[in-house]
Amino acid sequence: MAQRCKARAGWASTPGLAVALCALLTSTGPAAAQPGASPAAPTPAAIAAANRVTWGVDQAALAAPPGQLFLAGNPPLPPVAQAQIDAMRITREPMVQIAQEMQAQSKAINAMPDPAARQTARQQWQQALGDLQREAATRSLLRDLYSPAQLQEQMTWFWCNHFSVFAGKREIRMLLGGYEDGLRARALGHFRDLLEASLRAPAMLQYLDNDQNAAGHINENYARELLELHSMGVGSGYSQTDVQELARILTGVGIRFEGDDPRLPPQLQRYYRRDGLMVFNPQRHDFGDKHFLGHIISGKGPNGGWGEVEQALNLIAASPATARHVSAQIAQYFMGDGVPPALVDRMAAAWQHSGGDIPTVLRLLFAAPEYRASLGKGFKDPVHYVVSAVRLAYDGRVILNTDPMLGWLGRMGEGLYGRETPDGYPLAAAAWTGPGQMEARFEIARAIGNGSAGLFKPRGANTTDQPAFPQLQNALYYNALATTLSPRARATLAQATSPQEWNMLFLASPDFMRR
Repeated sequence: MAQRCKARAGWASTPGLAVALCALLTSTGPAAAQPGASPAAPTPAAIAAANRVTWGVDQAALAAPPGQLFLAGNPPLPPVAQAQIDAMRITREPMVQIAQEMQAQSKAINAMPDPAARQTARQQWQQALGDLQREAATRSLLRDLYSPAQLQEQMTWFWCNHFSVFAGKREIRMLLGGYEDGLRARALGHFRDLLEASLRAPAMLQYLDNDQNAAGHINENYARELLELHSMGVGSGYSQTDVQELARILTGVGIRFEGDDPRLPPQLQRYYRRDGLMVFNPQRHDFGDKHFLGHIISGKGPNGGWGEVEQALNLIAASPATARHVSAQIAQYFMGDGVPPALVDRMAAAWQHSGGDIPTVLRLLFAAPEYRASLGKGFKDPVHYVVSAVRLAYDGRVILNTDPMLGWLGRMGEGLYGRETPDGYPLAAAAWTGPGQMEARFEIARAIGNGSAGLFKPRGANTTDQPAFPQLQNALYYNALATTLSPRARATLAQATSPQEWNMLFLASPDFMRR
């Protein structure tokens, strides 16, 4: 079975993960159909498994060979969706170029002698920043809706939330596209690489103020959150001294928007590093010895400077506390509340044995009996709810405007890049089950169920939405989804007086809100 799945899927970089997921889906589904026979309907367990590892079940997700759902890289999206992404500025221009152009414009605006003209130009500049943020959010939703690499897109959202940044701070809006690209490329790789990618990211350096961290003017914000949120976790054994020493290690790691490099004394030039907008400026670095996590990190010799940062990241990534903390978050993300500690222990052991290889950890999670027992019981956070509702309602028909989706997410308090605090959006169901939250979900269910909700009206167009309300009482429902509903949900749906009301009741049902 595993070999057949592997052959059909065309695995890229994660064959072990692919085989495990393939076995998970096929082992819970019906026997393989013989040539010429009608395909057997998927079982409720197979539907639940697919619903968990994708952004929501649709016809393509259930009809495709199981492995196709777990591709990595940049598989093509439907042409209409890909065309929207290709037209974006964040696609046409590298992030470095965008940021440098925006910074040059800002300086030019500040130099304008006419206050009225300066104010108008500043408003237009702010609008351009907002456009860049909307492009990044739109691209994220389009990939979630239509990418065949569904697991990669789920893990991209997880890492963007784990290494959370807030778009509203400083110029982060113009850095979001590049930030997500960096995490997405490593979403199914090694944690050590993710940790360094987030550290090198200008969005993170601005958000947690490490670009203001210099010898003699220490800023501990990033060092504290790196240990507390991104890796080891609060109460895991590191001390306030470790935070302070890590902040010293990180002095000089910052941003340079100018295209040229700073002038440095000859003895410091060999320590200088640049990666796009990220720079390590040795003039701002504390080269003294540091005592971090029980180790002495020397600022002298060939391993001083940026080498100190690399040593610190190695220690953090290799920590058993990091393995356990991040494994627990991954498990909760996929399973919901109440993850058994024994499962986290096994995931952490796999993490350490593999050197923080994320596919290895996921392979163990998806094969675990505790995971299978949790299928269909996890509560969807707002992003999962909105994306899964649109995926199901329009089943492959590409939307032309994500603004309604972005508005719904904002109303439910989970707007993309909208978390002001660095802890990321909560994974616990209690954060999303309050009366206001549920009322918003019912209104969204009504908006989708009664029509196209503006999703097919391009931004700025004078035309109206063409598609009528979705037909959720279709073959996918009768051949698959109906078997997953509780008797109470069936009884409620039977009382619907119109197809639109039926749609709303289905999308607002407790059954649909679980994954």
